[in-house]
Amino acid sequence: MKSRAPTLTHVIPSQDRDQVTAVTSLGDDVFVVRAWSQQVEVYDARTFALQRHITVPGLGVGACGLAACAHYKCLYVSASVSASIHRAELSGSSAVKQWSVARGPRGLSVNTAHNVVVACCEANKIQEYTTHGALVREICLQQAGVTSPWHAIQLSTGHYVVSQRTSPGVVSVVGVDGQVARSYLPSRASDVRQMNNPTSLAVTKNDDILVADACNNRILSMNSSLSSALQLTLPVDGGIQEPCGLCLDESRGRLYVGEHGGSCRVLIFDGVRL
Repeated sequence: MKSRAPTLTHVIPSQDRDQVTAVTSLGDDVFVVRAWSQQVEVYDARTFALQRHITVPGLGVGACGLAACAHYKCLYVSASVSASIHRAELSGSSAVKQWSVARGPRGLSVNTAHNVVVACCEANKIQEYTTHGALVREICLQQAGVTSPWHAIQLSTGHYVVSQRTSPGVVSVVGVDGQVARSYLPSRASDVRQMNNPTSLAVTKNDDILVADACNNRILSMNSSLSSALQLTLPVDGGIQEPCGLCLDESRGRLYVGEHGGSCRVLIFDGVRL
């Protein structure tokens, strides 16, 4: 993969240094959720002005994941403490649907079947649900040695790329049977050292993978075979502080990075080409 040097074009600050746990976008909206919040912040993707808040009744504490679905025009939010998913309408209705999932839901994604994929960190499972909360698939990971899954995204092959928030950290591709097809392991010749608690993922249209390597304060770019990786050069004064939220908008060549540490900003990089 080759990447042009991106530019930091905007920063969304935190008023109270509330940690960013997830970022996603849909059309001209950017959605941000922070730890211990029952609201989702909605920003304009052109001006980055705060437009509104989406209140999610019953969300409680421990909001960890976000995913937006263009097909159903809805937003999914995971709540780790209550082990639940909340579905909020984006079409003007204030309706919110909620259902229970396995223990410790973290990162969310939407696949090509328009289902929501949940990484359940404490249960060591991936679960897939319809937009109405019906369980489609459950993949148990622990027997294959995959533990503490933080985010899972289904690839065009039908396999899932999964980040493990462990130290040293691991990114793996697993099948629907839960078996590991491949994992990224730094070679001795690589200047990319071991990951430390990787969190959010983003996947390009070619199945290349971005990884928020949280405790190493960096973003990694991996090819789809997980045979090579490089650290993205992202110009930020003082560097990125514990990236947790990650969203790639390929149509704009833009990357959103939410910080769980430091000033808890959302950093917006343009000119990202992978």
